[in-house]
Amino acid sequence: MTPAPISAAAAGTWTLGDLTVNRLGLGAMRLPGRVAFEDGAEPRGRDQAIRVLRRAVELGVNHIDTAAFYFSPLRSANELINSALGGAYPDDLVITTKVWPGRAADGEWWWASPKQLRGQVEENIRQLGRDHLDVVNLRVPPSRANGSIGEHFAALADLRDAGLVRHLGVSNITPEQLAEAQAIAPVVCVQNPYGIGASLADRKFVRSCGEQGVAFVPFFAIAGPGGARGAGDDHSDAIHTVARANDATPAQIRLAWTLAQGPHVLAIPGTGDPEHLEDNVAAGAIQLTAEELALLDEA
Repeated sequence: MTPAPISAAAAGTWTLGDLTVNRLGLGAMRLPGRVAFEDGAEPRGRDQAIRVLRRAVELGVNHIDTAAFYFSPLRSANELINSALGGAYPDDLVITTKVWPGRAADGEWWWASPKQLRGQVEENIRQLGRDHLDVVNLRVPPSRANGSIGEHFAALADLRDAGLVRHLGVSNITPEQLAEAQAIAPVVCVQNPYGIGASLADRKFVRSCGEQGVAFVPFFAIAGPGGARGAGDDHSDAIHTVARANDATPAQIRLAWTLAQGPHVLAIPGTGDPEHLEDNVAAGAIQLTAEELALLDEA
């Protein structure tokens, strides 16, 4: 029997405000280089990055997560997206970006004031070659881990009212900060680190987002504790066991587990490798059994 073609649609869909996306998307962080926001990032071949973006769209990916601060010494994620897809962006393509952090050309980090968020939004619009942004996440800095985000989020809400932004999200936040943002303007998504081994508190937050109709979009779902540097070969015995049972890779099992956490949970695995892209998209069709999910949860 001929195997079914790989498609991001196999993971199902979710709605970000009035924008419907396939739950299996693409993170753009790794397109410009091996690790785009580390000093001395190794530039990736431009043609390969563009090929990955175009292939992703062919495979049904219609949700790309990016940021103006995703760049290596030679190229940026936004510019690559514009070069690969700009001028003929698919009608159903949703591009999500994030503001508050910024990076100077020399790689130095800085954090925007509420008044500076407009400049960051306009820079993303310019780089992507669009007239507005679909979804903008307010990425909260570590220094504000338990503080108020109201002034910054209100500034973003003003930009939405001005037509520069369609929908708003929040990233690196607590449940209390989500509630604070929702009191100002609607929130369509939360982006937090999350994956196998997540704490009970994090799992409770994921469930709460679903109950509120808010998408939960984890980053580092594959990398786990490896973060921006990637997961490497550090996978538990349980992950390897489930991977063998499904004729899958450990990374695919991490993605399948992520998507199994609720219909509101999306996945945005980042890659600049064409083969990894196809593996990631194929993971959206893996249906883990209750026993396999229990085994992974115990691990």
